[in-house]
Amino acid sequence: MVQAIRFHQTGGPEVLKIEDVAVGDPGPGQIRIRHTAAGLNYIDTYHRSGLYPLPLPSGIGMEGAGTVTAVGPDVTSIKIGDRVGYASGPLGSYSAERLMTADRCVVLPAGLSDETAAAIMLKGMTSRYLLRRTYNVKAGDTILVHAAAGGVGLIMCQWAKHLGATVIGTVGSDAKAALAKAHGCDHPIVYTREKFVDRVKEITGGKGLPVVYDSVGKDTFMGSLDCLQPLGLMVTFGNASGPVTGLDTGVLAAKGSLYLTRPSLVTYTAKRADLEETAKDLFDIVLKGAVKIEIAQRYPLKDAAQAHRDLEGRKTTGSTLLIP
Repeated sequence: MVQAIRFHQTGGPEVLKIEDVAVGDPGPGQIRIRHTAAGLNYIDTYHRSGLYPLPLPSGIGMEGAGTVTAVGPDVTSIKIGDRVGYASGPLGSYSAERLMTADRCVVLPAGLSDETAAAIMLKGMTSRYLLRRTYNVKAGDTILVHAAAGGVGLIMCQWAKHLGATVIGTVGSDAKAALAKAHGCDHPIVYTREKFVDRVKEITGGKGLPVVYDSVGKDTFMGSLDCLQPLGLMVTFGNASGPVTGLDTGVLAAKGSLYLTRPSLVTYTAKRADLEETAKDLFDIVLKGAVKIEIAQRYPLKDAAQAHRDLEGRKTTGSTLLIP
């Protein structure tokens, strides 16, 4: 038996309970992983709250890293003793040990620690597809990243800056503004006292932006559209303030024939080749130091509920890990 966080009903952080679970031996296509660390992500709160419905009871967590302790009979690409990371379902990374689909895991390169891997597999690969595929950021572009001091935000700011872009970011406090600026955000906007739409227009001389990356949702959605130049792309990839509902698509025409997309990492890494390419690009840029990973919080696995409270209370910055 090993310890894992599970929930039997949806609701607030209090529904997360630590339990003893049996793991068993890996079947065809599976490996068994002893976790060193699991990553905390906002999508975990959507699973817990029921915004993204799941069959219950359920494990939780999509991002983890650790050592392979057993492999299924037909697994040849991964062996016992390999260090691996993943950012995929089935849910269950909030655990000391688990079974995982081998095809969804990648072997970690030398020089990349387990903790760093657990902090970047989901957030870093999300940043990669957003910046290189959803919209291919180029030198000279000016972009807006909401929640710039968060786990994805800090990675995106650094990566976009490395690509030669000018980065505007929204944050909730002066301390977060300083953190974002130290990680490549040229123009941090403290949204609690500044109107980000007005600041974007001021920074761009009224031209607007080719792309906005919005993980906040309903509180920023319409303002984000107002930051775009004609034919600009609105990328909504999260709902930290709640989901966007009741959208009249005619508003996209009225505001300049805008494009709107709601991408997900699952789609962008569905093919094994895409997963491997995405992970390799991420590992390379981290190992060469162009993107530095800020692990700002570590919680014992048993304190997962408190980690969720702090995340939803906007008390966290950078990446957060749960340690079995």
